[in-house]
Amino acid sequence: MAEEEHEHMVPLLPTGQSEEALVDHGKTNFAPHTNYEKEELESHRAVYVGVHVPLGRESKRRHRHRDRGHKHHRKRKERDSDPETGRESPTYDTPSQRVQFILGTEDDDVEHVPHDLFTELDELSFRDGRPTEWKETARWLKFEEDVEDGGERWSKPYVATLSLHSLFELRSCILNGTVMLDMRANSIEDIADMLIDSMVASGQLDESLRGKVREAMLKRHHHQNERKLSNRIPLVRSIADIGKKHSDPHLLECNGGMAPAPSIGSNLDGGKGGDRRTTKPGVDSNFMKKIPPGAEASNVLVGEVDFLERPINAFVRLSPAVLITGLTEVPVPTRFLFLLLGPRGKGSQYHEIGRSMATLMTDEIFHDVAYKAKDRTDLLSGIDEFLDQVTVLPPGEWDPTIRIEPPKNVPSQTKRKRPPQPNGTASPSEHKEEAHQIGPELQRTGRIFGGLVMDVKRKLPFYWSDVRDAFNLQCLASILFLYCACMSPVITFGGLLGEATKGNISAIESLFGASLTGMAYSLFAGQPLTILGSTGPVLVFEKILFKFCKDYGLSYLSLRTSIGLWTAFLCLVLVATDASSLVCYITRFTEEAFAALICIIFIYEALEKLFDLGEKFPVNKHSILDNITLTTCQCAPPAEVTNETLHIWNQTGHTSDSIPWSSLNVSMCKVFHGGFEGSACGHHGPYIPDVLFWSVILFFSTFFLSSFLKQFKTERYFPTKVRSTISDFAVFLTIMIMVLVDYLMGIPSPKLNVPDRFEPTSKNRGWLMDPVGENPWWTIPIAVLPALLCTILIFMDQQITAVIINRKEHKLKKGCGYHLDLLIVAVMLGVCSIMGLPWFVAATVLSISHVNSLKVESGCSAPGEQPKFLGIREQRVTGLLIFTLMGLSVFMTSALKFIPMPVLYGVFLYMGVSSLKGIQFFDRIKLFGMP
Repeated sequence: MAEEEHEHMVPLLPTGQSEEALVDHGKTNFAPHTNYEKEELESHRAVYVGVHVPLGRESKRRHRHRDRGHKHHRKRKERDSDPETGRESPTYDTPSQRVQFILGTEDDDVEHVPHDLFTELDELSFRDGRPTEWKETARWLKFEEDVEDGGERWSKPYVATLSLHSLFELRSCILNGTVMLDMRANSIEDIADMLIDSMVASGQLDESLRGKVREAMLKRHHHQNERKLSNRIPLVRSIADIGKKHSDPHLLECNGGMAPAPSIGSNLDGGKGGDRRTTKPGVDSNFMKKIPPGAEASNVLVGEVDFLERPINAFVRLSPAVLITGLTEVPVPTRFLFLLLGPRGKGSQYHEIGRSMATLMTDEIFHDVAYKAKDRTDLLSGIDEFLDQVTVLPPGEWDPTIRIEPPKNVPSQTKRKRPPQPNGTASPSEHKEEAHQIGPELQRTGRIFGGLVMDVKRKLPFYWSDVRDAFNLQCLASILFLYCACMSPVITFGGLLGEATKGNISAIESLFGASLTGMAYSLFAGQPLTILGSTGPVLVFEKILFKFCKDYGLSYLSLRTSIGLWTAFLCLVLVATDASSLVCYITRFTEEAFAALICIIFIYEALEKLFDLGEKFPVNKHSILDNITLTTCQCAPPAEVTNETLHIWNQTGHTSDSIPWSSLNVSMCKVFHGGFEGSACGHHGPYIPDVLFWSVILFFSTFFLSSFLKQFKTERYFPTKVRSTISDFAVFLTIMIMVLVDYLMGIPSPKLNVPDRFEPTSKNRGWLMDPVGENPWWTIPIAVLPALLCTILIFMDQQITAVIINRKEHKLKKGCGYHLDLLIVAVMLGVCSIMGLPWFVAATVLSISHVNSLKVESGCSAPGEQPKFLGIREQRVTGLLIFTLMGLSVFMTSALKFIPMPVLYGVFLYMGVSSLKGIQFFDRIKLFGMP
């Protein structure tokens, strides 16, 4: 047993080889070197400010795992010194510092620009004791996937767990094996010939074994997807396939080249249409969709043979990358190739070294180092830096067979690329973040309407793209969702206004005002993602104003018109003076406190409306089930007859004695102001338990079903396109399902009440208001005082919501326009005042819900990797159609009357809860409940 352990720990390769990478001088003019000249140092991105970098001293900690590196470092120190000046090139204490230098060097060579990598591990398989083919056993795009033991399917993606010993063996392979950088080859035959020539020249391979090694390298590659395809179609090889070349460098133009960067004017498509590569027959098209455009391949070939006495290995970087037919599972050009062949008996050891190499290539830092490395030393520095970052798990405290699930959020590796900052010094990213917060849209111009002019110039070039980018199924889902979400608060707000203003402004005015203002804002605003709506502070202002007019005998609509016109004028003054630049002083705490408050109000109002149904449809809480056959509820004359009751009776020509009280239904009993008597009656009518409990079921079912369908994108059922569509239409599908269930149940739940005629609610008003009317003339100048308060209210509501929408987390590409937004709101506020319509301003929760419904995620995420958030689908059409449909709702009463109000209350709850996600203020509040 001790002998076996000793044999396992013996290094695979003999030491003593030169560390310099071998370069094929016949194929490339590039000669790697490590003497960093003055030009290289000047082009280096990383600047060490106030950090003393020791020169000529090596870290002892770095060399604990090997004792043979001192000779190398003496050579390197002599090589790095400049014989002419006597000065030394910079040396580094740690591998991290050298890696930061490598990655910080600007390289104009396009061939050294890092690409996304697909890594494949192939191993030699045997039949009758002879190697027959290279068989694919694992692959990496981000996480590791293995071919299961049965060989029929891929495993779930998981985080690769490596043996520390295999990492040291891999380092020994790079240190002592063959390293060829920037090899120019067109086929696997060329690569094999040049590799074998280099191995023979360096003494790593005997001349007599050249043919056998070449034969092994050129064995056919069998990929996992070929087994799937062979089960579905017969293996047919046409005459045209015979003589086909093994590689086609011209295919690099469509496969290996970097995908053109999308212009800012064009919106995001989530990567679903950006990959225009034509897949050949026999290629797994579903897996190809997950590979980013412009990706390249890294092939790891390991195996055991019977003609070698000691292992041989090589690391190759091709320049340029070349598409080698049959080498890789997917048709992407090969950039890197790692070869390890050794004697029989150590197959598992070779496999672990191959896994280590493949995992290194998926590491973000080593991946970049491999592209920019100029010699063997750079590659070793990359491995050493990786070893500095790894975490070792004790064998007695963890089961190595357990596969770790890929994390939802992978920490950024940016800090590994930057030198550490001294205490008290801000990192460059922090300076960049501070500079980003005060953009050009919030800078004072010093000119009248200067900010407005800049907003127009900024947004005008994107106007056509704001229309073109809306041609996507996701926008249709957003329109249907937000239309249903906006209808209920607008009608509810109109009803509350009707109660507060005695019918002067009610539901029809609210619908018309919302449609008119929303359409204008969507067409001309600087940030059309913002949704205008009725807000609580505006309702409170309207209530106070109506009570004031009633107490002092003033005309409410006339005084309201004067105040609205003054408010619009003051807002125009704010636009002219660039007052919106004050928005830059709104901190994140203010934004999140405001947003959290509005979200909590939405949740509270949804629950409050549900409880209000308990008063309209009361439940007998203390009933005796055995006496249910004896319970009755009848209409009876009122206990007290008021003047209003007598007036109604006189209008209908009835008296208390002539009304058949016992035969009246509930609605007629309420019309004649009758009372209810009997054990089955409450204060406001008979007990109706079914409606309340059914409303509760509809309410919570809507909330949970909406949340479930929204997260359906991450489920395992159905194809990706189906899951994505269901997720986009989550709320609309929920409403339709709930409406259908409610209709089938037949329980008379309260329904949405939409006006069916387009005319003012009150017969005493028209569509145009007189600012003076019946009021004295001095009410016009006096109206400027409440207008000042209203202006502050409008300004804060609008701009805080705009700041929340324009956060950098949303990755908006087309900019914003605070001055232009306020201008549109001011103009429409004046229009609504003259027409006697409610005032509308940016609604925080509706706007956040609109943005969330238009989020775009990457469509080509690696297996096991969470889709990356790309940005928001910025356009104007969704808002325009939402408010257009709202204006047409008067003509859709026959369909809208089937929507139960509890379903809309459930949508309220969903919007409030979903909008709380991502608010750091709320996340900190939740910490109080955590032990």
